[in-house]
Amino acid sequence: MALPGWRDHLATLAEAEEVLGLLARPANPALEQEALRLLFLALSGGFLTTFADPDRPDFVPAVNNLLNGSMTNPDFIYGTATVDGAGTYRISGERGDALFLFFDIVAGGLGVMDTLGPSLGSIDGDSLTIDADGLFELLLSAERPTDWAGDWRPLDPRARTITMRQAVYDWGRGRDPRVAIERVDRPLHHRRSTPGEVAERLAALAAYPRRYAGLWLGVVRDWMARGLWNRFEHDDWAGRGGVTGQHYYQGLFRLEPGYALLLETALPARVRYWNVQLGDLVWNTIDWVNWQSSLNGGQARLDDDGRFRAVIALDDPGVPNWLDPGGNTEGAIMLRWTEASDGPAPMLTPVRLDRLRNHLPHDTPAVTPAERDDALRRRRTGAQLRRRWEGE
Repeated sequence: MALPGWRDHLATLAEAEEVLGLLARPANPALEQEALRLLFLALSGGFLTTFADPDRPDFVPAVNNLLNGSMTNPDFIYGTATVDGAGTYRISGERGDALFLFFDIVAGGLGVMDTLGPSLGSIDGDSLTIDADGLFELLLSAERPTDWAGDWRPLDPRARTITMRQAVYDWGRGRDPRVAIERVDRPLHHRRSTPGEVAERLAALAAYPRRYAGLWLGVVRDWMARGLWNRFEHDDWAGRGGVTGQHYYQGLFRLEPGYALLLETALPARVRYWNVQLGDLVWNTIDWVNWQSSLNGGQARLDDDGRFRAVIALDDPGVPNWLDPGGNTEGAIMLRWTEASDGPAPMLTPVRLDRLRNHLPHDTPAVTPAERDDALRRRRTGAQLRRRWEGE
């Protein structure tokens, strides 16, 4: 039987055009181009997982500031590794100075060869033994080996993917974690893939843009149908790429001419990490390296009453907590509370730009253009200093 060739894969890729039908109508040229960009993004990011081998696992950066689909979190460095739930794996490395280092074990992730599956448990790096040099070693297996004296956690036989998240508030400062994974229950071997195996995986990659983009365009379309404009709903993305037990507040924003949106929320009494970020209508996070499209608990300024207030506006409103939508008058918004004692619900309120200061505390500082330029340059430098590509 003849294996699929280049034209066969191109024909499969062409089927992805169907997802453009999920765009809001009438779709404008800019949104259509962003949707096409998402299809190429899926192809690029998907390649990183297409040939993943559970016998030779590796944490690969399938999402980052360039592969920014699925509302990638600007404060996280992600890595995803393919595993076999029947195997034994050793994860080792350096804890670093991150706010946290999480490993989420799932029955299926967003990889090209995966199907979505439920979360099977999370491991907090701080629950592991960290030696005087900041190093750790963890063994995952169905049962604990009798000759293993170090840290061990059970590996569910349904496990197919381990997603790693490293979170920081102050980008580019301190030491980022360094992590490696290897399978240790069988000898390391090098096996060349058969032509049929390569063809199967390439066929899956060619079909991936339709699946990946369709998923996120479907999310946005659902939110539109439920009227989530300028308001939030609570969700739990566990088993769909999110962190178990995390509070997610999500919705859509819409800016009318002459208006800004005031975001306001209380903070939990106790919270390990939080952020808010903006995305476009194909669920790409807006470029956070070059725009202040996100803020986290270390970057944000809190008011004297303990509340967080931010302004979403196309042009700089001259306040510290500006959320820049990158020229988008419509888009997505998400706020996370991680390991929080409660989950306060944020609010979005349209306010006239010429009356914005009337809705803010009287002592809200004024940010000059020079100060903004300096802040954006420091933000851009900090983002580039991070280990954005795991293994760099």
